[in-house]
Amino acid sequence: MDSRLILVSLLIVFIQISSTWARTNTDDATALVALKGLWENYPPSWVGFDPCGSSWEGIGCYNQRVISIILTSMGLKGELSGDLDQLSELQILDLSYNKNLTGNIPASIGSLKKLTNLLLVGCSFSGPIPDTIGSLTELVFLSLNSNSFSGGIPPSIGNLSKLYWLDLADNQLTGTIPISNGSTPGLDKLTHTKHFHFGKNRLSGSIPPKLFSSNMILIHLLLESNQLTGSIPSTLGLMKTLEVVRLDRNSLSGPVPSNLNNLTEVKELFLSNNKLTGTVPDLTSMNSLNYMDMSNNSFEESDVPSWLSTLQSLTTLTMEHTNLKGAIPASLFSLPQLQTVSLRNNIINGTLDFGAGYSSQLQLVDLQKNYIIAFTERAGHDVEIILVDNPICLEGPKNKKYCMTSQPDFSYSTPQNNCVPSSVCRSDQTSSPNCICAYPYMGTLVFRAPSFSNLGNSSYYISLEQRLMQSFQSHQLPVDSVFLADLMKDSNDYLLVSLKVFPHGQDRFNRTGISMVGFALSNQTFKPPPTFGPFYFNAEQYQYFEEVSLSPEPNKSSNTGIIIGAAVGGSLLVLLLLFAGVYAFRQKRRAERATEQSNPFANWDESKGSGGIPQLKGARRFTFEELKKCTNNFSDINDVGSGGYGKVYRGTLPTGQMVAIKRAKQESMQGGLEFKTEIELLSRVHHKNVVSLIGFCFQLGEQILIYEYVPNGSLKESLSGRSGIRLDWRRRLKVALGSARGLAYLHELADPPIIHRDIKSNNILLDEHLNAKVADFGLCKLLTDSEKGHVTTQVKGTMGYLDPEYYMSQQLTEKSDVYSFGVLMLELISARKPIERGKYIVKEVKIAMDKTKDLYNLQDLLDPTLGTTLGGFNKFVDLALRCVEETGADRPTMGEVLKEIENIMQLAGLNTNPESSSTSASYEESSMGTSSHPYGSNSAFDSSAGYPPSTVEPK
Repeated sequence: MDSRLILVSLLIVFIQISSTWARTNTDDATALVALKGLWENYPPSWVGFDPCGSSWEGIGCYNQRVISIILTSMGLKGELSGDLDQLSELQILDLSYNKNLTGNIPASIGSLKKLTNLLLVGCSFSGPIPDTIGSLTELVFLSLNSNSFSGGIPPSIGNLSKLYWLDLADNQLTGTIPISNGSTPGLDKLTHTKHFHFGKNRLSGSIPPKLFSSNMILIHLLLESNQLTGSIPSTLGLMKTLEVVRLDRNSLSGPVPSNLNNLTEVKELFLSNNKLTGTVPDLTSMNSLNYMDMSNNSFEESDVPSWLSTLQSLTTLTMEHTNLKGAIPASLFSLPQLQTVSLRNNIINGTLDFGAGYSSQLQLVDLQKNYIIAFTERAGHDVEIILVDNPICLEGPKNKKYCMTSQPDFSYSTPQNNCVPSSVCRSDQTSSPNCICAYPYMGTLVFRAPSFSNLGNSSYYISLEQRLMQSFQSHQLPVDSVFLADLMKDSNDYLLVSLKVFPHGQDRFNRTGISMVGFALSNQTFKPPPTFGPFYFNAEQYQYFEEVSLSPEPNKSSNTGIIIGAAVGGSLLVLLLLFAGVYAFRQKRRAERATEQSNPFANWDESKGSGGIPQLKGARRFTFEELKKCTNNFSDINDVGSGGYGKVYRGTLPTGQMVAIKRAKQESMQGGLEFKTEIELLSRVHHKNVVSLIGFCFQLGEQILIYEYVPNGSLKESLSGRSGIRLDWRRRLKVALGSARGLAYLHELADPPIIHRDIKSNNILLDEHLNAKVADFGLCKLLTDSEKGHVTTQVKGTMGYLDPEYYMSQQLTEKSDVYSFGVLMLELISARKPIERGKYIVKEVKIAMDKTKDLYNLQDLLDPTLGTTLGGFNKFVDLALRCVEETGADRPTMGEVLKEIENIMQLAGLNTNPESSSTSASYEESSMGTSSHPYGSNSAFDSSAGYPPSTVEPK
């Protein structure tokens, strides 16, 4: 017994040692943990913070980097995280068939430069498809069908030169089909794409002629069930690789281009339910045509075309309500593959005669509502003929079979495979074709353009079953058998087939098995027989996951198992002895690496100028002991404020300089690299209207920032009266001027430019001369040259000050700071919070404003303590409203705002030199009291913000 315990203990140690060898990249782990925090029903294996090392289900890794996320039919609930951009090595993202995944696709997805497969089929995502998808230049499969996306098709998709599959069908997309124009991309640039699937949307406008060219290799063009108008462009005839064309159920008009006859590879052609005019097109050369539907158009009256009899591959001819007249030539029915002829509601007359050699495949001839007066009946093949509402039935005997209609029977189900059905299946189980009770993975295969119409022909479904199993087996998927049933055609002429996939070797799938099968169907890995054409799968959520393997019942083989186990244990023991010698060394190296990863300053050697040292300008490193001394061991007496980040202490350096020491709480600390980035950024920001960083401490698990001490608190405290400082109109103009100077410096003179992202009265500090200083860079973003004027990032900031354009597009620009500054200007004149009692100051000003009246009729909104002399007030309000324009392009730059405020001050007869201000002692003061220090501001932790803790996000 003791030896067995020792063996088990050694085995546990071995497993623990092995688990330390896999460490997920920090950025990848952070991104997946963020996803986990937004989702419900994620796999139970998602525990800890090492997805690769802990083998999180659905997560594929290589060299500790996450390269795939495949979680089909998991029942996931929630939204996508903006932190997806941290998964820089991700190649496959498949979240298909999770109907409770909602919200928008974050614009940050454009940062996943290595993504090749983006598959979000059958979820409930909404909002616009982000334009940043056009940055995914490695993308091969883009399947966003069967969601609720709105807005237009992003023109930037035209940049995806490697794209093979583009499926945006079954959404709520609107607008026109984008084509290139100068520097603007468009779908005409997708010369290597083979699939355009845009059906069942709300696309409008005409089909652009420029969309098609002879150098494209498109094989599927699906535009059915939209709101397209105009004519079919003749350039469509240049696409000689096309195999499926669906333009039906639109409002297309005009004649069909004659060069459509050049599309000799087209097998399925749907032009029905439009407003097409002119003559019925001559399609003599389309020898590959299997399925043709031109019904419900406004073609000119014409005889049944003789060229129809030359289409040797034709299985289905549907030309209802197309003004066909005359007799049907008997040669039409001799086409060898012909299954269905539907020419209802035309002007066909004479005698219906199939001739002696009609096709053995023929199943249905539907000629309702025509003018046929006779029918030559022939013995032999049983063909369903419908002549209801023809003279032959209206005037003759009505008991003929062809004078009655019947519902077609398309029933089919996979037969059992020479086995005896089990009689002991549980009520929630299903017996498979191999007579095994199990919980199948279920859904519907939707075929968008099958080439046949005889749905009762079992040979088609047998070949489909065989192809499915061949595909699953060739990809080594855990599938025992498949079952097909419940055939039907829907209102879009899609063929729907119910599919059940049964697990192999057990009664249910685990999550990995479902993900593999789901991915094979969402990623088009499974290729159906050519007769079925393009498809997609609509899966149901799987509810029977095998969470724990059940122990086998005791039997005679248990002793053998013990023997085998002992042998394996002995082998493991030998391995353990080998590993024991290197274990201590590996643990030491691992600890060193962990220290280096968590502490980017661990290897600093300033005497040697190590490249790892942050590039600091004017800031120094403090030891924790130094800071303890200058704050009297962080005593409560020196505590001047606190917030979500941590506490702020007043301190005095040995030089006598007063400083504000911001000490992070353990739970709000950034990663070491992020902290390093922040101090590098702050150390190179030097401007009299920007708070200066004195230094930092990164020691003993502490993250501490040391700023210059700004004695008069925040603008918010002064406007609210808490600081005891009264700001009249002149002083508020100077505050606006100083704040604008600080922001203009960040936008136009800092290298690279800095977007603050959280401009508000709480982050504008007032020094001893009441000069404004921009503070709190916890949310700032750098704007590098490659980002062309904007940064795509998760939305962060404070509600009320937040730029609505940034909020909607997730594209951050300097104009986002301009918007926040405009709100700040309105706060300066009103002393009101941006959102107060449910009212938004921007809207309130716009509603009350009347330029024909004194002070623009804003007296009721003004701060009573402003005073009565308000020189330049109207121009100040005009400027503020320009800053809060809905569109960033309509807002001025901060440089322009600065010049405008300087002009306003000059018009008001005020000096624009900030040093001319009086000290705070010259202002009217009430009892100062004790107020929270601005460095301890909640920043993004304000209760009104509703955003996660602030973090510098370097680019």
